[in-house]
Amino acid sequence: MSVCAALMQAVPNAAQGQDVGAVQSEILVLDPDRLFADSLVGQRLTSQYQAERDALIANNREIEAELRAEEQALTDARKTMTAAEFRAEADAFDAKVRSIRAENDRKARDLERGREIAPLSLMRVAEPILVQVMRDTGGKIILDNRQVLLRADVIDITDLAIARIDAQIGDGSGVMPDSTAPETPEPEAEPSTGEGAAPPAADAE
Repeated sequence: MSVCAALMQAVPNAAQGQDVGAVQSEILVLDPDRLFADSLVGQRLTSQYQAERDALIANNREIEAELRAEEQALTDARKTMTAAEFRAEADAFDAKVRSIRAENDRKARDLERGREIAPLSLMRVAEPILVQVMRDTGGKIILDNRQVLLRADVIDITDLAIARIDAQIGDGSGVMPDSTAPETPEPEAEPSTGEGAAPPAADAE
């Protein structure tokens, strides 16, 4: 009877280990790259980054066309202007181009910085979920799989973590900030990324 009782008491524990979808282990590994790429949060932020990048490139090309037209108009008007007048106009155009280029670089840096910190933001938001996964699997430590030379796939909790994160926070809307958004306010009608950079200033000679 005592043996039967012991077996009956062991059943719930075994079932609990199966419910979490991972082997019970003190040492666990996680693939952060796949966690971001395959989770709903990561996919939303990646799509958002790509959309913002495409919009910046398109806007930059519009600004480039406008600047080239303005440069050509200045060149055409040169013969009707004195040297001093042309120099003043050319200097003003040069200053405008430099300002646009600086703003363009800032926007590109902000966008790339947002892309780089997005996985870190996800890890911060997902930390309580990962802690619970660790408890459920009997883990005492979660290692980054990129720093583990040899491992057994049975202690990889990446799939379980993705499923838990998707179930609890979905795509992260309203839970975590839009990390790809520029960090500073945007002035009107500014250029975008480095693609199609602003044209050089008109030759004032």
